[in-house]
Amino acid sequence: MGKSRLEAFSDGVIAIIITIMVLEMKAPHGSELADLLPVAPTFLTYILSYVYVGLYWNNHHHLFHVVQRVSGSVLWANLHLLFWLSLVPFVTHWLGENHFTAWPTALYGIVLFMAAMAYYILTRTLLAVHEEGGNAKLATALGRDAKGKLSVVAYALAIGLAFVVPAVSLALYALVAAVWLIPDRRIEHVLKS
Repeated sequence: MGKSRLEAFSDGVIAIIITIMVLEMKAPHGSELADLLPVAPTFLTYILSYVYVGLYWNNHHHLFHVVQRVSGSVLWANLHLLFWLSLVPFVTHWLGENHFTAWPTALYGIVLFMAAMAYYILTRTLLAVHEEGGNAKLATALGRDAKGKLSVVAYALAIGLAFVVPAVSLALYALVAAVWLIPDRRIEHVLKS
């Protein structure tokens, strides 16, 4: 089956996720610059979450340039990814409102961890569909996925550290996002060949 409906649905869900995140941010009472300080944690968490959702949208977009067809299992794997991404506004709000305390920091990491696992499941499901048709482009584009595997390890470490030093967990979440901001050209190279 074709991939256009899956891409359109995913784009719509991700746009709604970003919209919900920004609507959760409340303007401070008062008109002085100092009045922004109490909402700084919420704003910083929003920035990090916006980057993460943007990274997933970007990688999803690039991934589906190489994909030729989808199956029912791909649709379910994609819905699984979207489920975890749809929780980002909730954990973003909870983390920001509670100024980076242990449980909100850990739950934020759990959602990031599960989204990464869901993306991995999606890529493996797509690989299985494309191996049946003999298309090696997707396998070449995905490669060994070292960044994806290291990200999952960093999330797991950060979740545990949330109960010891939440600031280190947040730094790890930001570091993983920064690593993913560096463009991965594998898919673009495959498309050019």
